[in-house]
Amino acid sequence: MSLMQSTPFIVDGKGHLLGRLASIVAKQILLGQKVVVVRSELINVSGSFFRNKLKYHAFMHKRHLVNPRKSGPFHHRAPSRILHRAVRGMIPHKTARGAAALQRLKVYEGVPPPYDRKKKVVIPDALRVLRLKPGRKYATLKRISSEVGWKYQDIVDKLEAKRVVKQQAFHERKSAATKQRAAAATAAASQLEPINKQLEAYGY
Repeated sequence: MSLMQSTPFIVDGKGHLLGRLASIVAKQILLGQKVVVVRSELINVSGSFFRNKLKYHAFMHKRHLVNPRKSGPFHHRAPSRILHRAVRGMIPHKTARGAAALQRLKVYEGVPPPYDRKKKVVIPDALRVLRLKPGRKYATLKRISSEVGWKYQDIVDKLEAKRVVKQQAFHERKSAATKQRAAAATAAASQLEPINKQLEAYGY
């Protein structure tokens, strides 16, 4: 993730730890890189599910002292908003620089178009299998969110199942076309040999 590019990095959130992913994403968007995080519902949080559920319920009971209806804190239930809020807490979002950085971040549940056809990356420094000690408990944002009021778990699962089927069919078609192209090139190699020699003479 250290190399800057004009197109956004598309990060597959599955299996990443929430805090480590948020810190790396925060640094990148402050540097000017656009980042898109998909499948945010499969992000992991260290610690048992029950402990994380109690922590989130405690957070939901915190309120503003002067006018509770007006000034927050606002308790987002969706996994994408939980990650967005974690990143927001790591940047100076009340300054122009921080606000501009936050505009470079997009977070989604599932993999909506057009990101379903684009290459996705993972961040090794934030992967649970590499950073969390084996045997330690962990929970997913999808389960925590559904316990505290997020109502779209079934819809996201349904759309993801459809996407996986479409992706597999697309991959099979692409593999078949690649094999067919390679076979055609092999069959026509003898006919193309004189043309290739002429092209080599011109430096191609």
